[in-house]
Amino acid sequence: MPNGKPAGVRCVQLGDDKLCKIFGQPERPAFCGGLQPSAEMCGETREQAMHWLTTLELATAP
Repeated sequence: MPNGKPAGVRCVQLGDDKLCKIFGQPERPAFCGGLQPSAEMCGETREQAMHWLTTLELATAP
């Protein structure tokens, strides 16, 4: 997504397995590589992590 990913839009590089298709590749956006997981972000379950990411997307939506 050359111009970035709008909030609420699924990344085109996210596979059906919910894994990044370009993880570790040079074309992976710098933002993705710079997003470092933390206990606050990940929580204890996938649902908690997704809630955090959804909140972040809503907070940064134009």
